[in-house]
Amino acid sequence: MKICRQFCLLFVLQIFFLVPLSLVAQSSDQNVVIDSSLFQSLDYRMIGPYRGGRVTTVEGIPSKPSTYYMGTTGGGVWRTTDSGKNWKNITDGFLNVGSVGAVTVAPSDRNVIYVGSGSACPRGNISMGDGMYKSTDAGESWKHIGLPEAGLIGDVIVDPNNRDRIYVAALGDIFGPNEQRGVFRSEDGGETWEKVLFASDSTGAVDLAINPSNPRVMYAAMWRAERKPWTLVDGGPEGGVWKTTDGGDTWTKLTNGLPGGTLGRIGVDVSPANPDRVWVLLEGDQEKEGGLYRSDDAGQSFERINRSHKLRSRAWYYMHVHADPQDAETVYISNAGFYKSTDGGEDF
Repeated sequence: MKICRQFCLLFVLQIFFLVPLSLVAQSSDQNVVIDSSLFQSLDYRMIGPYRGGRVTTVEGIPSKPSTYYMGTTGGGVWRTTDSGKNWKNITDGFLNVGSVGAVTVAPSDRNVIYVGSGSACPRGNISMGDGMYKSTDAGESWKHIGLPEAGLIGDVIVDPNNRDRIYVAALGDIFGPNEQRGVFRSEDGGETWEKVLFASDSTGAVDLAINPSNPRVMYAAMWRAERKPWTLVDGGPEGGVWKTTDGGDTWTKLTNGLPGGTLGRIGVDVSPANPDRVWVLLEGDQEKEGGLYRSDDAGQSFERINRSHKLRSRAWYYMHVHADPQDAETVYISNAGFYKSTDGGEDF
């Protein structure tokens, strides 16, 4: 979810706003200035595939700007190689489940793709996952590579310099306590796994963010979520944002400026334009505590920038925050609506 944001955002410009691919490709060059007024009269449009359910993750490839992968809540993984004109399901017959929570292409090898099954955006009707899958041929075939009890996987991060170093945010079993939840790391492409961050058997990891200029620095969002027939248990005292500076060997909970008590779902991201800027979209115990928080010192301290409820409505299956890849002042939030700020989160 976070690896190829620049091209995912350009992808949105092309396929939804009908901007010519040549113009989109040129806009990735920092020396080219595009008049933003050109986009004012353009509208979103549906590009397919025409299917039911929700899209939970989209991943692009910088070196192939027309190729994207889409993970869904119940339809597996789909691929387009022509910027959304045509889509093909590439996991039917390989995955044992249809629910997908994360799709990540290794930045150093576009043929290596990791899929975390089980969407960590839990509605009342939930399809559980059965762990991690891997393709080494750009999605032509898939192999199950472990974590069968991870339940719902919210994010997968691959070290930008090492296709075999993987981090997985496992929310766990949505129906009750289990031990296979938290942040897992593999150093050998999924052959073996190590649990590197664990809060409790009822609190799992739902989101991850990596410092692109120093991949040993990462942030993890922890959340307690449990579905019962009559309600959703949303939040707990063990939730929050954690940071590692040594590739996951040790973690520290970030508390300076962030609320305590019962915390709900959290989204986290790092600005590629300024890795000291960290965004946290947080569902707090009380209305006065929730909102968008920002750190400008790599998580040492946070300040709440925006408390608007529209940014965190229906928090249990939204709460996604995306830093712009080129402008530290620009940030996107996808919730029940899609929002953009160009002034550091003050206004959307």
